[in-house]
Order: sequence, then C-alpha cells, then structure tokens
Amino acid sequence: MDVKVGPHWYRNSNGIVEIDGLPQIEMKLRKTGGTPVRVNFAIFDKVGKMHAKIEANSLVINEQGAYQLERLENGIILSNRGDKKRVLAINVTGADQVEIPEGEFYTLKGHLLKITPHEWSVEKTTKQSGETDMKGQPVAVGSQ
Repeated sequence: MDVKVGPHWYRNSNGIVEIDGLPQIEMKLRKTGGTPVRVNFAIFDKVGKMHAKIEANSLVINEQGAYQLERLENGIILSNRGDKKRVLAINVTGADQVEIPEGEFYTLKGHLLKITPHEWSVEKTTKQSGETDMKGQPVAVGSQ
C-alpha cells in the first residue's frame, strides 16, 4: 500500500504507520462494502494515557465523548467534538493508495504529531514532499 502522510509518499508499505518507532495507525483496504479503508488508531495525551481508540472504523474508547468519527465515501475523519479540530483524516485516493492529508495528535511517547498538506512534524523531525520506498515495512514517522 502507498501511504501519503502530508506531502510525503511512502511507497510499498504494509499499511501500518509507526510513530516514534511504535505502531499507532493500521490501515487495510476493503474491496467491497462501506468505507474503502478499515482503520485502527489510538489517541493518547502528552503523558501517554489513551483517550480514544478506533477499531475497524468504530470508536470503541472515547473518553468523555470528546471525539467524533465521521465515515465518508472515501475514508474517515476523526474530530475533536469541542473545537471541531481534525485529529486525523484518512482518504483512499486510488488503487492501493491512501492519503493522510491532515491531523494533530499525541504519540504514545507524548510527542505532538502535526500533519498538514505541506509537511509533517513530530519532536525534532520534519518531512516535506518526497518519496520513500518502504519495501513492505511499516511507514516510519518520527524518530526511531
């Protein structure tokens, strides 16, 4: 699967996105029925406590009802219910291609990951446009 995080393409990945060296997003493309991508994702705070969890495109943990999950024809959007800020957007853009154009959330290690169409950044690492061949491995975002 090719995954675009912000402006950077990660070609030939296994659909898992590791952030700070730990898996945090898992995506699988679906051929039939419903949203074309199946997503598992965990949201943490800056001390590493889990606040929400998506399993198979459903919010299974949602502390204090703080998040809202919207399933779209081509993907999903997770937003903060209070300020409507997008936590994570995932879209299927083509055959075996998924895009994460925007998002802002904490990693398990308590680092803030920001994704925009122009760059992604976490801790002291920033990546802009480009392409990386993952050779069947997880997408690696942030320090290892």
